Amino acid sequence: MLGGVVMAVLLGGGGFYAAWSGMILGGASDQSAEGVAPGPLTGIAFVPLETMVVSLGADSNSRHLRFTAQVEVADSAAADVTLLMPRILDVLNSYLRAVDTAAIEDPGAMAKLRAQMLRRIQIVTGEGRVRDLLITEFVLN
Repeated sequence: MLGGVVMAVLLGGGGFYAAWSGMILGGASDQSAEGVAPGPLTGIAFVPLETMVVSLGADSNSRHLRFTAQVEVADSAAADVTLLMPRILDVLNSYLRAVDTAAIEDPGAMAKLRAQMLRRIQIVTGEGRVRDLLITEFVLN
């Protein structure tokens, strides 16, 4: 019996030390925090889109959508994407005018709309130029 108590105390103490020192549960080590510093971001650029005010479809009772975004591009493609900006704005304007107001008001709509707009931008600019669409303003009046 005494052997069981001693064994329990030793195992309990060993478990406490292992958890306290970070051997278990992945505690942060001072060495790992010092060794890796994030490098500078390179090869990335953001091209701002002009703010768009789009009147929505016929059933919208003169409702408007105010939309602002930025396009994430490879640094080398920023000039090309800027040159194609009139086409990008045209395709977004055409798409947003065709979207039903009820679809915009849906809580899950933002992800779907963003994916649709990004795909249209990628078609206009050509594959590999545009990485992402970052929506910074999306207000329905």
